[in-house]
Amino acid sequence: MDRIAIRDIRARGCHGWTSEERATPQLLTIDVELDLDLRCAGKSDDLADTVDYAALHRRIVEIVEASSYALLEKLGDAVLDAVFEDRRIVRASLCIAKPDLLDGASPSVTLHRENPRANA
Repeated sequence: MDRIAIRDIRARGCHGWTSEERATPQLLTIDVELDLDLRCAGKSDDLADTVDYAALHRRIVEIVEASSYALLEKLGDAVLDAVFEDRRIVRASLCIAKPDLLDGASPSVTLHRENPRANA
């Protein structure tokens, strides 16, 4: 299985357990890894045969900025739902961190999921 990764996606969103966290956008960083077969893209050299990572980046930022969840787990689930709209993606890993929350410590949540819609 091949892998596409987008690291250090930066977006501001109102996510957190406390009302203060949800009142003001805060920086979140996201890493995503996608497992899929890239042999066709390797032969064709055609963007249509792979994941357009610029479009995926925009979609992830849009989700972070347009939604508000109490838990990073819920935000991650929403992002993975969007990722899995592409049935070629077999599985994905996602790590979301809040680098500015705990005086230099970065709490994060990492999710690993199989795509329930993947092409068999």
